[in-house]
Formats: sequence, structure tokens, C-alpha cells
Amino acid sequence: MTSASHKESTMAYPRTLISIIASVGGLAVFLIIASSFLVSQPIGSAVRGYFYGVNHSKQVDLESWVNQSVIDSWTSGFDSQHDVSVSGDSGKSGSHTSKSSDSGVNTRHNGSGDVTNKDRHSKSRDKNDLSNSQHGEKGPPIVSKTKDVVHQPAPLSAMSSNSTNEGKATKSHISSNVADTIENVKPSLPDILGSVSVQTDLNDTIPTSQTYVASVPSLSPAASNVSKFGSGCDLYDGKWVHDSTGPLYRNDSCPVLTQMQNCQGNGRPDKDYENWRWKPSLCDLPRFDANKFLELMRGKTLAFIGDSVARNQMESMLCILWQVEEPKNRGNRRMQRYYFKSTNTMIIRIWSSWLVHQTDESFDFSPAGVVKLHLDAPDEGFMDFIPTFDVVVLSSGHWFAKQSVYILNNEIVGGQLWWPDKSRQKKIDNVEAFGISVETILTAMVTHPNYTGLTIVRSYSPDHYEGGAWNTGGSCTGQIRPALDGELVENGFTNIMHEKQVMGFKRAINKKANKSTLRLMDITKAFGYRHDGHPGPYRSPDPNKITKRGPDGRPPPQDCLHWCMPGPVDTWNELVLEIIRREFQGSQKFPS
Repeated sequence: MTSASHKESTMAYPRTLISIIASVGGLAVFLIIASSFLVSQPIGSAVRGYFYGVNHSKQVDLESWVNQSVIDSWTSGFDSQHDVSVSGDSGKSGSHTSKSSDSGVNTRHNGSGDVTNKDRHSKSRDKNDLSNSQHGEKGPPIVSKTKDVVHQPAPLSAMSSNSTNEGKATKSHISSNVADTIENVKPSLPDILGSVSVQTDLNDTIPTSQTYVASVPSLSPAASNVSKFGSGCDLYDGKWVHDSTGPLYRNDSCPVLTQMQNCQGNGRPDKDYENWRWKPSLCDLPRFDANKFLELMRGKTLAFIGDSVARNQMESMLCILWQVEEPKNRGNRRMQRYYFKSTNTMIIRIWSSWLVHQTDESFDFSPAGVVKLHLDAPDEGFMDFIPTFDVVVLSSGHWFAKQSVYILNNEIVGGQLWWPDKSRQKKIDNVEAFGISVETILTAMVTHPNYTGLTIVRSYSPDHYEGGAWNTGGSCTGQIRPALDGELVENGFTNIMHEKQVMGFKRAINKKANKSTLRLMDITKAFGYRHDGHPGPYRSPDPNKITKRGPDGRPPPQDCLHWCMPGPVDTWNELVLEIIRREFQGSQKFPS
């Protein structure tokens, strides 16, 4: 009995083992077939994204990653150091190349006998690639450190399906391939609602400054496919919002601030005009970070060229940068030059009232002593230096209200405040002359064979001589906050000047023949609301100056064209910084 039982059990064991092996084998075959089905399209991309995450190799805590990276990218996103310049055509602003000679180092004279090195290579962490991630409809909202800003994280599949295997992906890096799937929404040119009138006495100086707060952009559902500061965000469509953070500098913390724009130093009693920031509709404009700007402009030169409003903007830029580093003054009468040693950055200003060639010599029936403008020839006073500039900010328009004679094709075709021979017919007025001058100078920039830089055209700056012109009772006295929609004073002169400027800009774009880049910084509409940002009667520290209207209602002498410093004009430089960042750092395309 015992022998038989033992025999029975030894025969049963192999049968049990065989059945177990068969079961396991069958299960393995089933799993292989099932997994093959699951990872195939269209389910496959979602499964791979879930298991492999952003870079196919790491599992990511999505909420904490997006929360930290999105905020840090736009409040600290300038940490990477780039020495690049835009060299693509205007439709390819994402492409850029570093400037270097055959030997690997590109040196150039900086204008004062010094030689500067423009080929400083540094490591880039490229945090700003995060701007290319899409905004999804699902997922917990991420609230930024600033107020009232909510941002939806991108869907996991949107990020993982475009992830890259090249290099070591970090939490603050997403493949720029995502940008290729984002629909570009080109910004439209804003309508002009600003109030302005003609000013002719523009011989004074300009500084100004305004404060902004950087926050994570809040996009509407309709714009959920637009990257944060990327291709679809129109920086010039938005509104002014109150911000108590304060200005980027104080009026007593900037030694280059021109007295006529030192509104607080000249006794202006109100100060709230310093506490408004520009908020684009579909994103936020970051607060200016001087250190990050200098890193972005390492080894480069930024030139402000134009009239006294250009000087206003340039002094605003210097006041902001002065808070982190005192520059060395290497300028002369012809060219103001401020050198920031820490990053080998140069800020330059060149005076050019009209941006076109001018002369006082007699011409045809116009005698000597009257300014003649050759509308079809650029001002050679700065064109000779253009190849040495990496970024140029152009400003013009207001001097076309001053006396001048217009020459086109070697013929006198018009004049402003001058036309002695009434029997001759004028062919153009000052508005048409301005439009021609814009096309002339911008065409010269985009066809210069040795210029590969970025040209930023700051659009016509509104003045606010409301109720009359500068010499006929126009005034901005008593304006202490931005205008509301119902308070805007329409000004036909500003509107038509802006229209002619945009027209000249578009015509120049069509003639582009070099590797430079041309951008329009269209501030006209936004600054039409800022009738509170001018010095008004506070143009000097004279304690006996008249600041109120007289018994007959006549306003005191005042400046409603230039901008207080600190004040709204600092916003222009925050826009300049964002444009430069997009061109030099961002992989996203930026419409002209």
C-alpha cells in the first residue's frame, strides 16, 4: 500500500508541474499580446507618456514640477547667459547665431579706442523653453506668487508626446518641438485712442520710469493653445492695472535723470502715477530685472537713436540699470556711451531729430538757415555706426511739427511752417513727410549689408495737450491717474502719424534684404491713457513756478509730451527687454 501510494504521488507530480508550466506560458503569451495592443497607436502615446513622463526616463511629479517651473521660468528665467544675435530674416526670429570670427573670437572697437570682446560663450540652462508648453483644459489650477493669476497646467500627453531624448532633460526644460504644434496668433496693430496735439519746442530732455510686476500669465480659454510669452501674445493689447509695489528706482537714486523730468524733485504733489503697470490681455509683462537684462546683453551694444523722447527712454534704461551697477561714462558730444563692465554691455544714445539727412545750406528757392530734410536719404550721422550695434531702438515723429523744408528726388516738395512762394503748390505735408522718412530709415536698416542686429521701432508717443495745442491752452495739469475709456481725448494728429508710421514700417519689411530683424513696439494706444504721466507744470525746482490755472482759466506753462521719471516710460524698457528676450532666448516665433 505504501509502495503503490508512493508510485501514485510520483506520477501525479509531473502532471501538476506540466500544467503549471503550461498555465504560466499561456499567461505570458496573453500578456505579451495585450501589452503589444496597449502600447500601439492611438493608445500607445498616452501609455508611454504616463509611464515614461517628460523625458522617457524619469517619473515626474507633474503638479509640483509645473508649479515650480512655470513660476521660476518667468520670474528667474534670465539666468542663462547667451551671446547670440538675431541673424535670420523677420519671419524666422527663432533662429540666431553667435557672432564669431574665424579664430573663434570677434573683437570690435567700441568707439573710444577700446577694443571689446563680443564672443563670450557661457553655459545656458534655457529655462525659457518652458514657454512652449501648451495650456490644457484639465488639471488643478496653479496659483502664482502674485495676486489673481491662475494658470492651468499642460496636459501630460501634450508634453510627453513631444519630449526629446537629446541631452539631459530637467524639470524646467520641455522640447522646443512643442512650439511647432502651437498655433501662432499674430498680434493685430491696435487702434489709436490716445490724445495728442502738435508740439514744436522739443529741445528739452527726458527721463521716466514705471513699475511692473512679473507673474505667471493668465490665458483665456480661447487662447489655451498659445504659449505664455510666445508667438500669440500681443504685448500691446491690454490695460493699466494698479500696482503698489512701487517704481524700479527713485528720482533721487539716478544721477543721469534730467531735471525737467524729475517730477518729484520739482515738487509734484501726487505720486500714484508711479504705481500703474501695463497688463497685456493674454499674458503678463515681467517686471524689469536689471541683472537679467545685463546678462542677456552680455558683450552687446544697445543704441537709442532719435529725438528727445528717445533720450527720455534711454535715461529711463540707465536709471533702472544704475540700481545694480554704476556704468562708466565713455561718451562724447556726438554719442553718449555708458559701459557696464560686469557684462561688457554698452548703452548708447545718438541724437537724430528726424532720422533722415538734414542740412542748413541753401537749396533751390529755400535760403540758408532753414533746415532741409532729404526724405529719401537716411541720417549718415548714425548709419555709419549701425554695423557695431546689436539692438537699435528708433524714436521719431514729433520734430515734424517744427519748421523744415522737405526735399524728395532732389526737388523741394513741401515744408512745415515755411512756404514763402504761395504760387507754388505743396506736394506733401508734414504727415506725409513723416511716413516717407520712416520708410527711408527702416529700408536703410534692413538693406544694410553689414547690419545683422535687432531694430525696434517704438511707435509714436502720444502727448496730452488736451483742450488745445502746447501754445494754445492745451494742458495736462491735474491729471493724477490713467484715463478711463470715457475720458480719452481723441486726437487726429496722433492717429494719422501712427498710421503713416505703421505704413512705412510695412513697406520696409517688404524690402528686407539682410539678416537683421525688424520689430514694431506699438505703444501708441496704451500710452494714450497715460495723461497723468507727464511733468505738466512741474518742469523745474523753482519754488515760485506757476502750477495752477490763472484767474482767466489759462493753464501754466507745462510739458505734456515727455514723461516723468520714475513714471510710465519705464514700461517701454520692459517691453524692450521682452522683445530682446524673445529674439535672443526664445524658440517661439514673434510676429513683426
